[in-house]
Amino acid sequence: MELAREGEDVTSELRAELDSLREQIDKLETATLLGGENDRLNAIVTLHPGAGGTESQDWAEMLLRMYRRWAERHAFKFTLLDYQPAEEAGLKSATFTVAGEYAYGLLTSETGVHRLVRISPFDAAARRHTSFASVFVSPEIDDNIEIEIKPEDIRVETYRSTGAGGQHVNTTDSAVRIIHLPSNTVVQCQNERSQHRNRDMAMKMLRSKLYELEVQKRQEEAQKLEEAKGQNAFGNQIRSYVLHPYRMVKDHRTKLEMGDADRVLDGDVDPFIKAFLFSRRALSRKQPSMVSSK
Repeated sequence: MELAREGEDVTSELRAELDSLREQIDKLETATLLGGENDRLNAIVTLHPGAGGTESQDWAEMLLRMYRRWAERHAFKFTLLDYQPAEEAGLKSATFTVAGEYAYGLLTSETGVHRLVRISPFDAAARRHTSFASVFVSPEIDDNIEIEIKPEDIRVETYRSTGAGGQHVNTTDSAVRIIHLPSNTVVQCQNERSQHRNRDMAMKMLRSKLYELEVQKRQEEAQKLEEAKGQNAFGNQIRSYVLHPYRMVKDHRTKLEMGDADRVLDGDVDPFIKAFLFSRRALSRKQPSMVSSK
């Protein structure tokens, strides 16, 4: 301000400083909302299309792109672990990791069913269709956290990679699927050429999922995570993306709406993430905690 009074043009410099300050404050504010035991960890995300065939499979593919773009916006590392392509378009299932500080804490808001309304590109009559896809997020557990997995409790299967033209597709049975028999938990990885490396990654995924199951057991009294899983059924969407007859994205938990649906689908999910974190904190302040800190 003193330089401005002396006639110096400092407008652009001030704007740059303010933008930098806003970014720092935004990161600090978000960090205050993420105090969970696993919030700082990397995230493992699984996508599944709902009923509806090609429509829902294509919608799941759109969500995969959205989260890839979101990761790029945050300079997080996005790694596709498993991809099962659908016959006509889209995907049957996909699992990926997002590596970066607070990746899991930020992406917890995305667990649930996502609904899309649009004019179908696969319908010759150009009718409006509603599609569903589910998202489940779990933390990538560090190796120093022990989860006992007995050899007799798992079944390991190998199969040929089936990626959509990726560089890891080959003619050997390098892809690995592991079934944890007691919990009926299934994980699979085909990201690497080496069967050994795929097995290692699949075991890490299994350990993460089993850890999450254990956490859920301890939190049954609080019912928060169980309620979130209960909502993860088709028809009980957490967010709607409407592309016709108007364009809008609405989160049904926080009531936040954004009119620029294309921007959201291009990875700008942060307003919804932050609104969810604020609402979760507000709810936790109203209710006494029933979750053990152990």
